[in-house]
Amino acid sequence: MAQCVQSVQEFVQDSFVPMVAVLCSEEAERVTRKNNLSFAELLRPFCRLTSEGHIRDPNNQVQVVKNLRICVNNVVTNLNSPSTFSPAQRRMLNEVVLSCQPQEGAATNVITAGDYDLNFSDHSLKASLPWYSAWRETLSEVSTSQHYTATTPWFEAYRENFLQSMPASEHEFLNHYLACLLVVSSTEAVPVEQFLKLSQEQHRVQHSGDYTNPKWFIPNTLKYYVLLHDMSEGDEQRADSVYEDMKQRYGHQGCYLLKMNSRTISAEEDEQIPDPWSQYLHRNNLQNQDVLEDGAAAVNSAAVENNMNAAEVDSPEKDGAPSSLESHPLQLDTASSPGSLPPLSAANTELKKAAPEGGAAGSHGTCLTLNDHGHIRQFIQEFTFRGLLPHIEKNIRQLNDQLVSRKGLSRSLFTATKKWFGGGKAPEKSISEPKSTCGLLYPPEAPELQIRKMADLCFLVQHYELAYSCYHTAKKDFLSDQAMLYAAGALEMAAVSAFLQAGAPRPYPAHYMDTAIQTYRDVCKNMVLAERCALLSAEILKSQVKYSEAATLLIKMTSEDSDLRSALLLEQAAHCFINMRNPMVRKFAFHMILAGHRFSKAGQRRHALRCYCQAMQVYKERGWSLAEDHINFTIGRQSFTLSQPENAVTAFRQILTNDSRQTATQQGAFLREYLYVYKSVIGGKEDSLPQLPLPCIHSSATRVYFGHERRLAEGEKQAATHVSLDQEYDQDQASMWGHLEEQLVASANRGVVPGNFQPSQCCLNSQTDNLRCPLAVAEEPIVVEVSFRNPLKVPLALSNLSLLWSFTAEGTSPSEENAEEAITNEETLTQGMKQKDDIVTTEIILEFHLGPEETKLARLRLLPHRIGQLNIVGVVYNLAAASSGETAPSTEGQQTLDLMVVRGRQDLKIQGPRLNQTKEDKMVIQHGLDRRLDPIITPPMPLMEVFFLQFPTALLCGEIRKAYVEFCNVSGVALSGLRVASTHPDFFTFGSQTTTPLTPVSPTSAENCSAYKTLATPRQPGSVATEVLVSAGDFSQPSGVMGIPIEGSTLQPGESTQLPLWLRGPDQEGVHEINFLFYYESTEKGNKISHRVLRHSVFICASRSLSVKASACRSSGPPHHSLEDQGSGGTLVFIDVENINTSEAGVREFHIIQVSSSSQHWRLHKCINPAKDEDCKLTSRERAKLCFRATPCKPQATSNAVQKYTFADLNLGNERIISSSTPCGDFFFRGCRSAEVQPVEAPTSRTTASSRSQVCVPTEDIGNIVKKCNELDLNIIVIWKAYVVEDNKQLILEGQLHVALQTIGKEATSLTPKEETQEMVLLKFKSEAPPPVILPAAELSQLIKTNLHYPETYTHPFVQDSLCVVPVTLTLSNCSLARVEVIIDLRHKSASPESVEVHSSFTWVGQTQHHLQLRPQEVLCLTLRACFLQPGVYNLNTPRVFAKLTDQGAMCETSQQTASPALIIINSA
Repeated sequence: MAQCVQSVQEFVQDSFVPMVAVLCSEEAERVTRKNNLSFAELLRPFCRLTSEGHIRDPNNQVQVVKNLRICVNNVVTNLNSPSTFSPAQRRMLNEVVLSCQPQEGAATNVITAGDYDLNFSDHSLKASLPWYSAWRETLSEVSTSQHYTATTPWFEAYRENFLQSMPASEHEFLNHYLACLLVVSSTEAVPVEQFLKLSQEQHRVQHSGDYTNPKWFIPNTLKYYVLLHDMSEGDEQRADSVYEDMKQRYGHQGCYLLKMNSRTISAEEDEQIPDPWSQYLHRNNLQNQDVLEDGAAAVNSAAVENNMNAAEVDSPEKDGAPSSLESHPLQLDTASSPGSLPPLSAANTELKKAAPEGGAAGSHGTCLTLNDHGHIRQFIQEFTFRGLLPHIEKNIRQLNDQLVSRKGLSRSLFTATKKWFGGGKAPEKSISEPKSTCGLLYPPEAPELQIRKMADLCFLVQHYELAYSCYHTAKKDFLSDQAMLYAAGALEMAAVSAFLQAGAPRPYPAHYMDTAIQTYRDVCKNMVLAERCALLSAEILKSQVKYSEAATLLIKMTSEDSDLRSALLLEQAAHCFINMRNPMVRKFAFHMILAGHRFSKAGQRRHALRCYCQAMQVYKERGWSLAEDHINFTIGRQSFTLSQPENAVTAFRQILTNDSRQTATQQGAFLREYLYVYKSVIGGKEDSLPQLPLPCIHSSATRVYFGHERRLAEGEKQAATHVSLDQEYDQDQASMWGHLEEQLVASANRGVVPGNFQPSQCCLNSQTDNLRCPLAVAEEPIVVEVSFRNPLKVPLALSNLSLLWSFTAEGTSPSEENAEEAITNEETLTQGMKQKDDIVTTEIILEFHLGPEETKLARLRLLPHRIGQLNIVGVVYNLAAASSGETAPSTEGQQTLDLMVVRGRQDLKIQGPRLNQTKEDKMVIQHGLDRRLDPIITPPMPLMEVFFLQFPTALLCGEIRKAYVEFCNVSGVALSGLRVASTHPDFFTFGSQTTTPLTPVSPTSAENCSAYKTLATPRQPGSVATEVLVSAGDFSQPSGVMGIPIEGSTLQPGESTQLPLWLRGPDQEGVHEINFLFYYESTEKGNKISHRVLRHSVFICASRSLSVKASACRSSGPPHHSLEDQGSGGTLVFIDVENINTSEAGVREFHIIQVSSSSQHWRLHKCINPAKDEDCKLTSRERAKLCFRATPCKPQATSNAVQKYTFADLNLGNERIISSSTPCGDFFFRGCRSAEVQPVEAPTSRTTASSRSQVCVPTEDIGNIVKKCNELDLNIIVIWKAYVVEDNKQLILEGQLHVALQTIGKEATSLTPKEETQEMVLLKFKSEAPPPVILPAAELSQLIKTNLHYPETYTHPFVQDSLCVVPVTLTLSNCSLARVEVIIDLRHKSASPESVEVHSSFTWVGQTQHHLQLRPQEVLCLTLRACFLQPGVYNLNTPRVFAKLTDQGAMCETSQQTASPALIIINSA
């Protein structure tokens, strides 16, 4: 907002000053021209009086005149009397505003308004642009505790020039000349004659009537005679004598001798004299062009920034045309052809400043000394105090006397008389001339004008009270006469006089000003006077802190007839809004936009740019996206016009990078504008590639892949899946692979994982650990996947897309690195040179199209050839607006489109993860490093590819299938140390050297060739099992890692080998993901990469086959102590096999062809059922029960050696499968190892505890004893064949199922039990007391095994002897390894009703209770006697046997009571 150095009172006072004319003789003009100045210009810096003057008012009161300024101008005659500005004056005002720009280096002013900090200074251009990120730092340097007001010096300059250029008007006398200086040089022959000539000339100009301009205040104009004496060439004595003559002729108060040009040429170098004229001259010369260049002023209009013709700048003809209304302030100019910028391209020239024409090429006042300056100042003071002020005082008295003499008549009668007799107003113009639109015109001697003239004189000499009284009186007269122009002038000056009165006796009548403005504008159609009135009133209102009223007034004054005035007033209105008590920031911004638009129309492009930039401070980042787009677009265009292409490019970038809500057409126009401007910026200087804003790159989504992409399957070969960019990253999967790799590394390093171990990462993304530089291998590609997003609704065409990198060779010392920087490919990509393929081969994507709002991935490849550090910096590409399919109408249009391709780059800057470990990290936002784009290139490494042949996708549960795997070394380095780890180690086996059967290695062998090692062994009835002792070390390995048995354990470059691979279907149905991780090393040690891995994932669909359940119970037969006789005794094993296949896989039937066992302690000895020489067939849902006898293994000779496993095979057909060899033994041991991981539930039983169980015992001892008593540890292997019909061919599938019998009496199954859903448990807040330890009765009951021996039938002659006594032997076996006390009770205590019925006539005789002690594993026979009273069938199994450990106090009944009944038949003889 305009903030004058002077106060508002001083500003208004200086707006109306006494006018003095100058008439010079030619000789006098020559004398002043020595200083490059006219006489009027010479006086101008000294026209403000430094001392006070005095006048006496009509009441003889002394009035002090302070700080008076007079205005001195040359007499310029004009035949016309313009009421508006001429084109030359308009140009002058335009250039004044244009030449006044914010100064460089000025202090920054900040206005704090609400949440906004608005910056107003020379930095406002930078500070308000959204790309100027440091603008808040600039603001913080200025104290925000004080409110600074923005200054607008261009508006002050405009306002001052406007007021000084006001055309003289008939209705007021303020800018009419009061006096005339007649200047004659002392070198004239007869100076008095020259004075006479000049006096006559002045009289002719004033009174002849030929000239309407200049206008004179009163007929008797004061003439002041000045004799100019040149000290350097004239005779001083002659000058003095002439002056004395003048004083005699004109009086000493009417003339003056001015001596000047005292300075010699030689003194110029010694003394530096200030130049106070330069700030006045340019403005003065422009004002003088009013007459000189009225029609031909277009020649010097180069200062107008948009190079428009000066006649069009702010001219009424142009601005008043209807076409000017078609351009809305917020309308974007996008109708131009693509990228042509027609209104701007012609203006891409440097600004030209119009040179002043007053001969101001050199310095001013070169012949004047400081004493001469003092002489001029003294002359002005003498003229004013002795000539001008007394002249004004005299005229005020005369006018006052005239008015007082007329006051005797009644005012109303006086007015009526004038109307009746026409004594007042008569039209001065003929009928042919147009009548005034503002009412009547008064003749010069009209009393109303005399009142106005007196008021103006009082106003000029600061007698504001009397001036107000006269203006108020004149106002009433003018309004009564309907002379609206005169009335408006009186209202205006009455308001100003009221404001300027000392002590403010009355408030400022703002309504006077409003009425005056409305009258000037609407009735009189005089915008110049209305504008003056508005400028004065706005300043007065602002001084009274009435910013809202001032803003309203300024906005009302905007119109289409002058863009410059409208722009300046809108800007001032905007500043009013920001200076309110509650700042209206958005109104400020909106009116700044409107002001910028009008500045642009007026050709003031710098001011337009400044307005838009200041408004941007309010609109940016507030969600006003469309407004931001408009502002940025305008800033871009204006900056480009003003030869600021960098700022233009930055502004257009903002439109393209933000999420735009513009239409597709609009966005396309924005893009073309940007490309055009960008193209002109880079021009021929393509030394470095600039950053492009499109398309958006999602840097954190960048993925980097190291290595070759996997080959697809070749024929029947199925390649390992490994890692590819097409796979989604899974954190759980990554940790699983890392765990497998850790196992492999530990296996390769003798069980120890190195401290610096890091899992291999072939593909890096935002979720991987990227703190360390990744390791890449020379001669292996690096693929960078970059995510491009097109934010626009128009397609983009990218071409020649490639990666930008820098490379530092390994071993470069820091000194060398400083001397020779890292090698980069930026130069080659910029200038189209040959690629540096000897270091890194860069792949180029020729075309890459992005649809509207499309996100698309680009995979860019590098192939490094040398060892060192590679840094991937960014991407380089050509950007163009993709055509929508329409062809260019002409070749010229096609060339335009071709030119709209720009080359640039975007850097890939990836922000690492936020650090959140320590307290310091949590206090501030800090991010770690992300090195995924900085690989270290290492020497060549071996590269292995793995192919699978005949690998199935579906298997039956437990099915054995043979496949083949091929390992190929495709690199130039030998590999060794081949290993594999898997998540399912029980799924496959490579076999071992000792146990692998000699089956064909070629995959083209017979389809039904068995995967097992078989022997033709016909089964003999009653034959016993074939046994083989095997060491577990031959099969199982200490961890889940398997060594791969390749010949020589090394693969040379280019070699490949093929190995058989046995697979076994998982025991649980469903789809299983099985992961293999192959590990290999280079034969050359010492590389940064110690090993490499290859991943493979398969999905196997397992379907049901057989369900095997097995249980064991002790044989009820009496044991024999002879080891050779193993045909009886031992343990019975029952195997229940069910076909649970759903026939979906086309399985017709299953055949159980062999049952084998493997254990370190037990073995299957003999098959009891089926007894026939045939295998067991099971069709769908059928079940079979097999029974075998198991015996303990033979004691092994060497106790120190590792306990070996005994494999016993019982084949049910004609072939015996050697279960101890591959693959049967392998899968058995793998199954055992996986089963060991799962916890085994403790066996339970259902027998009840005895009533005597009262003493609690430690469960540990009893548990151990019982466990050893009931341990069986017998593993059953059921081998089956399935006959499948597929494609009208019968296939034979084979497989094996494992059942681990751990405990006698507990059933085991081959199916893994499904996990039961855990029930919800109520939350307990109070801990309960632990339950008391109860004696495990069920466990104690199995300590003793009992057996009854008796004859099945017994014949007794009951006729001869009524009592039949039969001897019965009770055998007691201690199964434990501890001493056991046994109590045998023969009394009947059974509660079962049927047993009471059966036992009613049978009793034990003799001793009915026995108390015995059995040593560990002792067998004791006890003879009992049973007495029968009649024939019948009796159950002898009634004795109750109680057992306890010798050192425990609780007894427990054995489980024999619940066994099958022991029936005896008693016959009568």
